[in-house]
Amino acid sequence: MSTSKWTPEEQKKIRLFKEPYDIQLFLDRVPYNPVGECRSPRKVLADQKAHCFEGALFAASMLRALGHKPLIVDMAAENDDDHVIAVFRQDEYWGAIAKSNTTALRYREPVYRSLRELIMSYFDFYFNTLGEKSLRSYSRPVNLARFDRTGWETSDEDLEFIGDHLYKIPHIKVAGEAQIRQLKKVEKFLMDAVFMGADEEGLFKAKE
Repeated sequence: MSTSKWTPEEQKKIRLFKEPYDIQLFLDRVPYNPVGECRSPRKVLADQKAHCFEGALFAASMLRALGHKPLIVDMAAENDDDHVIAVFRQDEYWGAIAKSNTTALRYREPVYRSLRELIMSYFDFYFNTLGEKSLRSYSRPVNLARFDRTGWETSDEDLEFIGDHLYKIPHIKVAGEAQIRQLKKVEKFLMDAVFMGADEEGLFKAKE
């Protein structure tokens, strides 16, 4: 961890993250941010709130402090919000950390042999408020070190330009069109479990 960009007080807080799951526990504790903004990891650490994009940037920054590359992956959806996760590798296996307004699109243990395998672990739990399974594609991991010149980890500026980059890069489809047409709607009991405790203001309102 570079000591130049974080204050001594911030460094004390960051050192509390001993492993990736500690980062997930922090994101699970803080409230969901329903506002359409994108604050830096410094702001998330100070304000104790985050939405999925802010959570992914924060997790990537904290993973970097643990010696991992600051990697994020964009998951693109139809008639639903996209989801951004921070990914890491442990013993050659992929895991993920994420902030979500739902209960099931969060942490993944580092047991997945490929990035696709990791992404597909989210598929059946990624659905909109109508119960439609909505995940359609995902990006390759983006190393946020490419944005270091902007000071993204500690900036006071909005970081939406990173989101703009995610929209522009190629995405890999998770299923063919025929498969998508045959998808079944999610049962109510699973919808209730996944949307339990969701911030209504932050939920994407699917179009019927």
